[in-house]
Amino acid sequence: MGERRFNHILRCINCGRTFDPEEVLYTCSHCGDLLTVEYRELDLGDIDERWRGRPISVWRYREILPILDSTKPVTLSEGGTGLHACDRLGKLVGLKELYVKNEGENPTGSFKDRGMTVGVTKAVELGMRYVACASTGNTAASLSAYAARAGIRCIILIPAGKVALGKLVQSVAHGAKVIQIRGNFDQALKIVRELCSKEKIYLLNSVNPYRLEGQKTLAFELRDQLYPNPPENVVVPVGNAGNISAIWKGFCELKALGLIEETPRMLGVQAKGAAPIAHAVKEGLDEIEPVAKPETVATAIRIGAPVNWKKALRAVRDSGGTVEVVSDEEILEAQRLLARSEGIFVEPASASSIAGLKKFVASGIVKRDERTVCVTTGHGLKDPQVILDNFPSPTVVDATFESVREAIESSYMAILPA
Repeated sequence: MGERRFNHILRCINCGRTFDPEEVLYTCSHCGDLLTVEYRELDLGDIDERWRGRPISVWRYREILPILDSTKPVTLSEGGTGLHACDRLGKLVGLKELYVKNEGENPTGSFKDRGMTVGVTKAVELGMRYVACASTGNTAASLSAYAARAGIRCIILIPAGKVALGKLVQSVAHGAKVIQIRGNFDQALKIVRELCSKEKIYLLNSVNPYRLEGQKTLAFELRDQLYPNPPENVVVPVGNAGNISAIWKGFCELKALGLIEETPRMLGVQAKGAAPIAHAVKEGLDEIEPVAKPETVATAIRIGAPVNWKKALRAVRDSGGTVEVVSDEEILEAQRLLARSEGIFVEPASASSIAGLKKFVASGIVKRDERTVCVTTGHGLKDPQVILDNFPSPTVVDATFESVREAIESSYMAILPA
């Protein structure tokens, strides 16, 4: 690999042991716990000025990404997603300043692209020719696209009958080997982790610390997009829990660089049928109790044993935040509300952040004057069947002026002039 110029090490979040970044590791080889990327120094001089001279994207922040300077990124121009001021929605939920960071604007339609551009770049840097993941849909769609971009092979394990068609189609289109198992996501992840440990296949679930380094750039973008007033609250859907912990890590690094003075509270949201982290937070537990059979309409967060639970608990508690639980009915109502009040169409898992925000405001956890960002993680076209199953069907009438006018009047309470 030539002369080592890595700017980071890997550190176990439990025992503190450190590992060389040239090793292919996902968890600590001593105690088996999660690893995190730790940079050797964060005194980067005029870094802010350099960043501002580049287009907003994941790779704008290359100096604190764990990739060699000589490595060419595997990229599809991810990041730089819209931060939308949602005044109408803010009034409806009781906030003066509400924003939606719409990650559905990424190349494959979800936030996973932030992690995959870094993760697949690392795979190439390490000389890997195969990558793999277990997925509820978005991870598979993203990994398959970036593997295709890199010219390497991709293996996907998904729970049979549990992945939305819009996501499965993407993986098939990009040429991945898609294997459906008769089980849930947690079982798929266990199998793929064993596969990658025994074969020369690079694992790119969020247990891989390099993937989370790409996802932390959402925090950097929020800082730049809201400059000079960073958010006071960031609301994030929580499934496998990598995203909320990655975003928190990003804010902590910004503070260490002196680029922000205060960090926001991290507020997580889980679906009622898959809420082990929320339960641990509410009960003050130091460990989660996995959900054996997670069920929710929000397929992207239908995860009962999130691998990043320990990082997520620390992020929430260190930031002074909390985690809320929302029902499927609340999620679908929030999906409808966001689409109809602001024109932003997201998948159900994304809408959980809006559903959770309503509860945070109602309980007083989020105050009316606090600047708040809801992260929506995936585009609504990822899971169109939910809309077809739960929203009114298009009206069918005869091909006459009178029939069309009558249909409009019945829908809009006769608002048309006589």
